Amino acid sequence: MVDNSLQKSLTWLQDISQGTIGHGLETRALEGLCITQARKGFIRSNFIVPSLASDSEGNWHAGAIATLMDVVGAVAVYTVANRVITSVDFSISYYSTAKIKEHVEIDAKVMADKGRLIQVMVEVRRKGNGELIALGKQWMASNKLTVSQVSKL
Repeated sequence: MVDNSLQKSLTWLQDISQGTIGHGLETRALEGLCITQARKGFIRSNFIVPSLASDSEGNWHAGAIATLMDVVGAVAVYTVANRVITSVDFSISYYSTAKIKEHVEIDAKVMADKGRLIQVMVEVRRKGNGELIALGKQWMASNKLTVSQVSKL
Protein backbone atom coordinates (compact mmCIF):
# COMPACT_ATOMS: atom_id res chain seq x y z
CA MET A 1 0.00 0.00 0.00
CA VAL A 2 1.36 3.41 -1.00
CA ASP A 3 1.68 6.04 1.75
CA ASN A 4 0.31 9.26 0.31
CA SER A 5 0.19 11.19 3.61
CA LEU A 6 2.57 13.87 2.27
CA GLN A 7 0.36 14.62 -0.73
CA LYS A 8 -2.78 14.58 1.44
CA SER A 9 -1.07 16.96 3.87
CA LEU A 10 -0.14 19.44 1.16
CA THR A 11 -3.63 19.30 -0.35
CA TRP A 12 -5.13 19.85 3.12
CA LEU A 13 -2.91 22.91 3.70
CA GLN A 14 -3.72 24.33 0.27
CA ASP A 15 -7.47 23.84 0.82
CA ILE A 16 -7.31 25.63 4.20
CA SER A 17 -5.27 28.54 2.82
CA GLN A 18 -7.72 28.95 -0.09
CA GLY A 19 -10.81 28.72 2.13
CA THR A 20 -12.10 25.50 0.57
CA ILE A 21 -12.19 23.91 4.04
CA GLY A 22 -11.71 25.21 7.55
CA HIS A 23 -12.74 28.56 8.96
CA GLY A 24 -12.29 32.15 7.80
CA LEU A 25 -9.77 32.83 10.54
CA GLU A 26 -7.45 30.10 9.27
CA THR A 27 -7.83 31.27 5.68
CA ARG A 28 -6.94 34.84 6.64
CA ALA A 29 -3.95 33.74 8.71
CA LEU A 30 -2.59 31.54 5.89
CA GLU A 31 -3.43 33.74 2.90
CA GLY A 32 -0.54 33.57 0.43
CA LEU A 33 1.37 30.75 2.15
CA CYS A 34 3.75 29.10 -0.33
CA ILE A 35 5.26 25.67 0.37
CA THR A 36 8.89 25.59 -0.76
CA GLN A 37 9.98 22.22 0.65
CA ALA A 38 8.06 19.24 1.98
CA ARG A 39 8.98 15.77 3.09
CA LYS A 40 7.70 13.37 5.70
CA GLY A 41 7.93 15.19 9.04
CA PHE A 42 9.06 18.54 7.60
CA ILE A 43 7.38 21.52 5.92
CA ARG A 44 9.13 24.74 4.86
CA SER A 45 7.12 27.63 3.53
CA ASN A 46 7.47 31.26 2.56
CA PHE A 47 4.91 33.82 3.59
CA ILE A 48 4.27 37.50 3.03
CA VAL A 49 2.41 38.97 6.00
CA PRO A 50 -1.04 40.06 4.69
CA SER A 51 -2.75 43.23 5.89
CA LEU A 52 -5.70 41.17 7.17
CA ALA A 53 -3.36 39.56 9.72
CA SER A 54 -2.11 42.78 11.31
CA ASP A 55 -2.72 44.57 14.57
CA SER A 56 -3.57 48.27 14.91
CA GLU A 57 0.13 49.23 14.65
CA GLY A 58 0.76 47.37 11.38
CA ASN A 59 2.54 44.44 13.03
CA TRP A 60 1.77 40.81 12.31
CA HIS A 61 -0.83 39.96 14.97
CA ALA A 62 0.35 37.42 17.56
CA GLY A 63 -2.90 35.47 17.19
CA ALA A 64 -2.41 35.21 13.42
CA ILE A 65 1.13 33.94 13.99
CA ALA A 66 -0.19 31.34 16.44
CA THR A 67 -2.89 30.21 14.00
CA LEU A 68 -0.39 29.83 11.18
CA MET A 69 2.02 27.91 13.44
CA ASP A 70 -0.76 25.61 14.64
CA VAL A 71 -1.94 24.71 11.13
CA VAL A 72 1.51 24.31 9.56
CA GLY A 73 2.63 22.24 12.56
CA ALA A 74 -0.46 20.05 12.27
CA VAL A 75 0.24 19.46 8.59
CA ALA A 76 3.83 18.41 9.36
CA VAL A 77 2.49 15.97 11.95
CA TYR A 78 -0.09 14.66 9.47
CA THR A 79 2.73 13.68 7.09
CA VAL A 80 3.91 11.28 9.81
CA ALA A 81 0.64 10.22 11.47
CA ASN A 82 -1.55 10.09 8.35
CA ARG A 83 -4.50 11.05 10.57
CA VAL A 84 -6.01 14.17 11.97
CA ILE A 85 -4.43 15.28 15.21
CA THR A 86 -5.47 17.32 18.22
CA SER A 87 -3.24 19.76 20.08
CA VAL A 88 -2.69 18.71 23.68
CA ASP A 89 0.09 21.19 24.55
CA PHE A 90 1.10 24.29 22.60
CA SER A 91 3.59 26.93 23.67
CA ILE A 92 4.94 29.84 21.66
CA SER A 93 7.80 32.20 22.47
CA TYR A 94 7.72 35.48 20.58
CA TYR A 95 11.11 37.10 19.99
CA SER A 96 10.28 39.78 17.42
CA THR A 97 7.50 40.80 15.07
CA ALA A 98 7.05 41.42 11.37
CA LYS A 99 5.28 44.20 9.51
CA ILE A 100 2.63 43.98 6.81
CA LYS A 101 4.13 42.80 3.48
CA GLU A 102 7.28 41.50 5.18
CA HIS A 103 8.67 38.15 3.97
CA VAL A 104 9.07 35.35 6.51
CA GLU A 105 9.98 31.68 6.37
CA ILE A 106 8.23 29.00 8.41
CA ASP A 107 9.79 25.62 9.23
CA ALA A 108 7.76 22.88 10.90
CA LYS A 109 9.68 19.77 11.94
CA VAL A 110 8.47 16.68 13.75
CA MET A 111 10.83 16.24 16.71
CA ALA A 112 9.40 13.17 18.46
CA ASP A 113 7.01 10.40 17.52
CA LYS A 114 5.71 8.38 20.46
CA GLY A 115 2.99 6.58 18.54
CA ARG A 116 -0.26 8.46 19.15
CA LEU A 117 1.64 11.42 20.67
CA ILE A 118 3.82 13.50 18.35
CA GLN A 119 5.84 16.66 18.97
CA VAL A 120 6.42 19.32 16.33
CA MET A 121 8.56 22.45 16.50
CA VAL A 122 7.66 25.44 14.33
CA GLU A 123 10.09 28.30 13.70
CA VAL A 124 9.13 31.59 12.07
CA ARG A 125 12.10 33.62 10.82
CA ARG A 126 12.57 36.86 8.93
CA LYS A 127 13.40 35.89 5.35
CA GLY A 128 16.23 38.39 4.79
CA ASN A 129 18.41 37.89 7.85
CA GLY A 130 17.02 34.74 9.51
CA GLU A 131 16.07 36.60 12.70
CA LEU A 132 13.82 34.43 14.88
CA ILE A 133 10.32 35.89 15.19
CA ALA A 134 8.57 33.04 16.99
CA LEU A 135 9.28 29.52 18.16
CA GLY A 136 6.45 27.09 18.86
CA LYS A 137 6.53 23.64 20.42
CA GLN A 138 3.45 21.53 20.18
CA TRP A 139 2.47 18.04 21.31
CA MET A 140 -0.34 16.55 19.27
CA ALA A 141 -2.35 13.36 19.71
CA SER A 142 -3.61 11.47 16.69
CA ASN A 143 -7.17 10.20 16.54
CA LYS A 144 -9.17 8.09 14.12
CA LEU A 145 -10.69 10.91 12.07
CA THR A 146 -9.67 11.50 8.47
CA VAL A 147 -9.25 14.89 6.80
CA SER A 148 -12.46 14.42 4.83
CA GLN A 149 -14.43 13.67 8.03
CA VAL A 150 -13.08 16.79 9.76
CA SER A 151 -13.75 18.94 6.69
CA LYS A 152 -17.44 18.10 6.99
CA LEU A 153 -17.66 19.27 10.62
